[in-house]
Amino acid sequence: MSKYWSELTASLVPYVPGEQPKDQQYIKLNTNENPYPPSPKVIAAIHAATNSDLRLYPDPTCDELRESLATYYQLSKEHIFVGNGSDEILAFAFQAFFSAAKPILFPDISYTFYPVYAKLYGINYETIPTGDQFEIDAKRFCIPNGGIIIPNPNAPTARFMLVEHLKEILDANQDQVVIVDEAYIDFGGESVLPYVMDYPNLLVVQTLSKSRSLAGLRVGMAMGHPDLIEGLNRIKNSFNSYTLDRLALAGAVAAIEDKAYFEETNRKVVATREWTHEALKPLGFQVIASKANFIFVTHPQISAQELFHTLKSRGILVRYFNKPRIDQYLRVSIGTDEEMKIFMTALSEIVAQKV
Repeated sequence: MSKYWSELTASLVPYVPGEQPKDQQYIKLNTNENPYPPSPKVIAAIHAATNSDLRLYPDPTCDELRESLATYYQLSKEHIFVGNGSDEILAFAFQAFFSAAKPILFPDISYTFYPVYAKLYGINYETIPTGDQFEIDAKRFCIPNGGIIIPNPNAPTARFMLVEHLKEILDANQDQVVIVDEAYIDFGGESVLPYVMDYPNLLVVQTLSKSRSLAGLRVGMAMGHPDLIEGLNRIKNSFNSYTLDRLALAGAVAAIEDKAYFEETNRKVVATREWTHEALKPLGFQVIASKANFIFVTHPQISAQELFHTLKSRGILVRYFNKPRIDQYLRVSIGTDEEMKIFMTALSEIVAQKV
């Protein structure tokens, strides 16, 4: 610990990102990246934007991107906020809408950045227990609170919560902001986004990192009532007015406009996910039903930690969480068909040796 750190810095337990190894080539199934490249139109747009205008600051209001998103989602641009990845937007949202006065609520098994943000900004929180299969019970969120955040589909479990249950939470918490973190919604889930006009307390957060293959570009968006968007802007403009650079803005607009490519790659990911799910069953694996671009799996006779290390020794990376309730599970991102066949071959050999 550095003697120059503040008390807050010393007390933080930061979020730990997925491993990004440099020692050798791996099949990377550990960080939920899309296995397919971005749309060729994205690459072309970024090339076109790589010009002398880079000496100028980008548009701080990101109007062109917000207008593209507004057209795509059938909203007005006043309902849309964009930022440097959905993680940054979530950080802004924690500052804009939550305080220490009342605890916020989120599931006990969910995105591990939530407690990090709460600690960083001095926000009290309570975790709501999920069920035996990590299902989220809407009724448990209908209690006094200072705000709610729910990832849907959930990470790392991949469980999806029906919109009707989210609406139950929204109806019961009309005086609090309810954030629905939809980073993985495009892989088969139904978005709650059509209801932002009905619920002024609803903020929907999405990203281009997963379904549009742009994890390296860092673009996220939030949709909600203009009052919520203004709250986010007040925080952003007190921190950094230019959150998205010119290349990111150009690439993001092209990604949103190439709907055909987006739908094609998503279909591939979903088909491979379903194939992998079925292929795991004969090996004795239990798989949580997924609406994301990853699956959450466990084997009753082989520890998840052992599987993690054995797969890594074979050049395959998956995600292992050494945390209560999920320390016998692995989160496996969906790769290409070829990558998942290699993964399944390796698992078959490991199971044959251990069981």
